[in-house]
Amino acid sequence: MSKNLLVWLIAGFLLFSLFGAFQNGGAGNNRTVLAFSEFTQQVRDGKVREVVLQGNKIAGVSTDGRKFALYAPDDAGLVDKLLEKDVRVTAVPPESGDSFWSGLLYWLPFILFLGVWIFFMRQMSAGNGKAMNFGKSRARMLEGQGKVTFADVAGIDEAKEDLVEIVDYLKDPARFQRLGGKIPRGVLLVGPPGTGKTLLAKAVAGEADVPFFTISGSDFVEMFVGVGASRVRDMFEQAKKHAPCLVFIDEIDAVGRHRGAGLGGGNDEREQTLNQLLVEMDGFDTDEAVILIAATNRPDVLDPALLRPGRFDRQVVVPNPDLAGREKILAVHMKKSPMGPDVDIKKIARGTPGFSGADLANLVNEAALLAARRNKRVVTMAEFEYAKDKVMMGAERKSHIMTEDDKKMTAYHEAGHALMILESPHSDPLHKVTIIPRGRALGVTMSLPTDDKDSRSYIYLKERMGICFGGRVAEEMIFGAENVSTGASQDIRVATNIARNMVTQWGMNKNIGPVAIEEPDGEVFLGYSISQRKNVSEELAAKVDAEIKELIDEAYRTCERVLHDKRDALESIAQGLLEYETLTADEVNALIRGEKITREEEGVHVSVRSTVPITDDAEPAGTDGGNSGGDEPRE
Repeated sequence: MSKNLLVWLIAGFLLFSLFGAFQNGGAGNNRTVLAFSEFTQQVRDGKVREVVLQGNKIAGVSTDGRKFALYAPDDAGLVDKLLEKDVRVTAVPPESGDSFWSGLLYWLPFILFLGVWIFFMRQMSAGNGKAMNFGKSRARMLEGQGKVTFADVAGIDEAKEDLVEIVDYLKDPARFQRLGGKIPRGVLLVGPPGTGKTLLAKAVAGEADVPFFTISGSDFVEMFVGVGASRVRDMFEQAKKHAPCLVFIDEIDAVGRHRGAGLGGGNDEREQTLNQLLVEMDGFDTDEAVILIAATNRPDVLDPALLRPGRFDRQVVVPNPDLAGREKILAVHMKKSPMGPDVDIKKIARGTPGFSGADLANLVNEAALLAARRNKRVVTMAEFEYAKDKVMMGAERKSHIMTEDDKKMTAYHEAGHALMILESPHSDPLHKVTIIPRGRALGVTMSLPTDDKDSRSYIYLKERMGICFGGRVAEEMIFGAENVSTGASQDIRVATNIARNMVTQWGMNKNIGPVAIEEPDGEVFLGYSISQRKNVSEELAAKVDAEIKELIDEAYRTCERVLHDKRDALESIAQGLLEYETLTADEVNALIRGEKITREEEGVHVSVRSTVPITDDAEPAGTDGGNSGGDEPRE
């Protein structure tokens, strides 16, 4: 960009200089060149008004205003003749050695113009060479730059174990070749975004201490036909020259999608690039120590020919870390910042289910930034709690002013959720409850799982539905059925999803039995319309509707019974929220026992969103899935 700017500046200067030169030249051309005899005659006739003498050069103005110039021979009496005719005479020193530089300055614009013209001509003549370089690979080779090893990768031990054999082969290819073994040509890393697929590929190259080529799938495809295939060929040629080495293609789904799905058919540039990639992977010789590693979070869209043995022989799943993995990842990132003695890695890991490695790195960074803003020397647990809230729900909406009525209703709503969690022994334990607005929520109740769970029991799901209705039932008890708010919209949606899945997918209803019933995508209402019941009879669909409704009604009745029996505890929690805005689980239990709350650090408000995973189809409490009436959800 700076080079282009310099060229345009030079071009502008040349145009300005040429304009000035032509202007000056035009001014000089206005002078009439006289013969010396004509000049002397005009002097005798009194037609010369003034002259300028500069050595043998004479320039002057006649009495009628015309300008003239001439070159005069040596004439000692010329000045006397001019003075006799009352001609105004001005003498100027003759030109010395500066005449060369003045002449050069005059010709400089033309010289520069010629130089720029030659430059552009050379650029145009080199166009063919540039076009040849256009098909060169954009893969960057990283060798000895910020070496990454398996020690820098935490939380994905199973994926690392799958790649140890690749490292051994790159270190000593001959050991495998002697026995006729063939190392996998390609390895596909599959996992959600942010789980460390790129970092893992760098660690393989770092452990093997071999060159590492990296390129994105989108770097292959251009609008010009054949460029992508040319770049693929060039990339493999470079890799073979540096063997043993590792080639990493990030986001390979950009070029490796199913063929025949594009608008261009067989002439589609992306498909030509994929075809060349398939050919090059087949062309690997057994003695070439070149390993291709690709990463994607969408393996379902890849072409089957790309995944067959001989190309990408192995698929290594890089999932989101479990509880133990999150602890290890947090420990790695916490080494970069001084931590306070109260920081509990296990507690932070428990409170971040579903977080990827990138999410955890962002969490630690946000906590460090907050500690710096508070002028602290170490990062404490308070900063981590606040950072977790910010990452999951956004910053506190300090400018949002709640009315006293809204604040009171929100307090009782969240108190209902918190009390139901305490009264649900099979549910995840209560962690925190707050009425501080964050994101689109006016208040949040959070329960932390004790460990990662891949499945949920029948009793857990029943209790979870009761917890969802805790806010609505509390509002109805305190303010009356005619004054309930729209804050329970998300709670109702989650409870309905749980009930529907129990009946239609999980076989948890005795009357329906273990029958999998299809449901339309994206629908949130009970049951199905007649037009959408493709493989379900009307009688069975009606029965499904009734069973879902019965589960929801039972959970609602259970919630009403618990909150009526624990009315005093509900009042204690709500009043505590109105006074302190945020309560921990220990503080909630203390209020229920009638004890006073003492806090060491006043003014620091912390709140967390509910992240209890129900299923992939059901949204966790605490997220907003839409709210009728325009009001905001409270959980």
